[in-house]
Amino acid sequence: MRIVVIGHGMVGSRFAQDAASRIPDAHVTVLGREPHAPYNRVLLSSVVAGKAAADGIALDAPAHERIDVLQGVAAAAIDRERRIVTASDGSLHRYDKLVLATGSAARIPQIQHVATPDGLVAGVSVLKDLDDAQGILDALPKARRAVVLGAGVLGLEVATGLAARGIAVTLVHHAERLMERQLGSAASAVAAGSLGRLGITVITTTSVTRVLERRGRVSGVVLGTGAEVLTDMLVMCAGTIPETTLARRAGLPCERGVLVGEDLASPEDPHVCAIGDCAQPPEGGSGLVAQGWDQSTRLVDLWAGARTARPRTEDADTTNVVRVKATGLEVVTMGLSGKFEHGERELRAVRISDPAVGRFVEVVVSHGLLVGATVVGDKTTATELQALYTRMLPVPADPAHLIVRPIPGAAATRRSVADMDDDDTVCQCNGVSKGRICAAIADGCASPEDVSRATRASTGCGDCKPQVKELLEAHAASEDKAPVLTGAGEA
Repeated sequence: MRIVVIGHGMVGSRFAQDAASRIPDAHVTVLGREPHAPYNRVLLSSVVAGKAAADGIALDAPAHERIDVLQGVAAAAIDRERRIVTASDGSLHRYDKLVLATGSAARIPQIQHVATPDGLVAGVSVLKDLDDAQGILDALPKARRAVVLGAGVLGLEVATGLAARGIAVTLVHHAERLMERQLGSAASAVAAGSLGRLGITVITTTSVTRVLERRGRVSGVVLGTGAEVLTDMLVMCAGTIPETTLARRAGLPCERGVLVGEDLASPEDPHVCAIGDCAQPPEGGSGLVAQGWDQSTRLVDLWAGARTARPRTEDADTTNVVRVKATGLEVVTMGLSGKFEHGERELRAVRISDPAVGRFVEVVVSHGLLVGATVVGDKTTATELQALYTRMLPVPADPAHLIVRPIPGAAATRRSVADMDDDDTVCQCNGVSKGRICAAIADGCASPEDVSRATRASTGCGDCKPQVKELLEAHAASEDKAPVLTGAGEA
């Protein structure tokens, strides 16, 4: 089976590795537009914040005899009739199956003078790939002020990361609320107060309408209110657009993304599939890498010989848990949050709001289960609630107990990974259980990197790295305490 994968990002690289490993007759050719090896795009904001090195977010993608990777070579055209992909270097690649994993592109808002015929004005950038991150890092030594446009997850991470580096940051957002898709008004107000304590100026209900420049470089921006904000940098975090250019040129049906069915194949051509951000499956796209990884696994399952692909991951799991990896600001939402209306009879909601310390917690319960939560400024509570939510564990009859005090005897409130059951999930992004990690350690994995290669734990957001290290340390300690068997008659 000749498989061509267009895109060598987090989803495309994983699919290629799994397909070559699990489909005996598969030969996979990967066309990767970027000159870099695959890397963890989720951690780009951590690179900007200085919490991760640019060369430290690479994904493990070992060479395989049945995988050919063309790094820095983009796909130029798809001939569906002849089943040939033409690459940017002129090479031709025949396929039996074509997988589009082209991801998404950063959305560039309609802003006057934001770009020239040669590209964005100097000092103006997005944050979509490693080159973008490096460009921002290169500009930092001469920058004192920055404007971040967009207060979604990425915007908050970039704004707090720049502020932590000593940059005076102004965060501009078009909506009334920060993270308006996830946060309600009260939670947004608490988050905005926390940003203010970090030295970030927050301006909502307006946007940047014009870029001011001096000597070919951004020197300020004009807002929709007419106000001018001086700046040395403008970072646009205004969302993404599924990359469908190739698919549209090839005549594949597209709406927001490339239309696919439950089998992830195009309804127009069963030989072409799409996964990740570029795809538009029946349930819609979440924009989270967990959904792309789930699609990759299901597609390999199907082609590896399963009669049908495994069911897609349902809503009550990690695919709709949103976590902000921001310096000095902890925000986690899951399930029903933000847009939730509290008037439905079968839903019960309890909240606590303490703006003075930057804490907000809201839980939504239905039929004895946690179906949604919003947490600002309380990492411990967020971890406990996420365990309840993803494992669908029963909650107390009074939902207030989820907020005002720990739940006596509840497994979900255990703070140490050593106290977790083997089937409890440690890595939420990849669905890796404690038992699987312990088995890998017992098989010889001696470092977090070894565990990541064996199980893929911590290759997503990275929040589970401390738990992986704790399990490694616990195993090492148990080995040290193991009794030494002596010969007969010896003391």
